[in-house]
Amino acid sequence: MPAGSLDAECAGFADLEGSPRHTFMAFKEIFWMACDSTEQLRAEYGPFRTRAEAELEAKKLGFEYLLRYEHMLGENDEIEEVRCIFIELPGALPIGAESLAVTLHTRCATCGESAAHEKGWQAEVWADIHEFEHSRHRVRLFQHARGKGLKEIGDWRG
Repeated sequence: MPAGSLDAECAGFADLEGSPRHTFMAFKEIFWMACDSTEQLRAEYGPFRTRAEAELEAKKLGFEYLLRYEHMLGENDEIEEVRCIFIELPGALPIGAESLAVTLHTRCATCGESAAHEKGWQAEVWADIHEFEHSRHRVRLFQHARGKGLKEIGDWRG
């Protein structure tokens, strides 16, 4: 078994006559990741040895998917093939959370100063103070929902 293998399986190969060759064995290395989406740009957390560990962490983080990586290892423990399998988790909300949390982020388009807020009025107050202290600066508002990314809220100050 290769060093560092988390969950390995062996597969023997047979020659054309059907007699097994024992000179080469392939190993399948399996590990699990928690991830927030199936998109190419996604957050992944892990690796985990078991699916149960990955599921528990995914629920804590509010991630909706598990990703199972299978590495087919050949001679000299070289990776010959990689398989990725996404598994959608039913009702994936963080433990103890009733709904998906949304965080508001303000960022000055002029100087780059930023802050995170839980309520809309906090973002409004931060923007008022910043624009008062720095004339000609413009503050933008973004909404972040876990698994959905950052989305700008245009014309938020009327």
